[in-house]
Amino acid sequence: MKFRPPDSEEPELNLVPLIDVLLMTLIFLVVTTSFSKEAHLRIKLPEATAQTKVAINTMSVAIDARGRYYIGDRQLLKTTPEALRNSMLLAAGGKKNPVVIIYADAKTPHESVIRVMDAARRLGYTNLTFATQQPVLRGKTP
Repeated sequence: MKFRPPDSEEPELNLVPLIDVLLMTLIFLVVTTSFSKEAHLRIKLPEATAQTKVAINTMSVAIDARGRYYIGDRQLLKTTPEALRNSMLLAAGGKKNPVVIIYADAKTPHESVIRVMDAARRLGYTNLTFATQQPVLRGKTP
């Protein structure tokens, strides 16, 4: 029986594939982290400096800080979306697509404003606007 002589070479550890895998992982992490930033929405609300003329075909809907609705000068006792739509329809008095002016308090819940906008959309009223006030000039008289 002939036995092979022991190999005199030591086993070799090839690092090139390991480096390739590590570089690809590093590239993947760099690319994905650059796209995972959260989008920040910066909103700068406009200030109205000029007074506009009120159109004849308008409807005013006011919402106070507690979320109570006022159409014209009348307060709505029911705040359901159906009651809001019916009241807006009655206030329009058969006018086609009136301009709906929304007067909302600074502390009005967002949901209340969205309900008015949704009610107007369902009634087919596409002209919506928000009432603003002129900024207070400190130290200057108008």
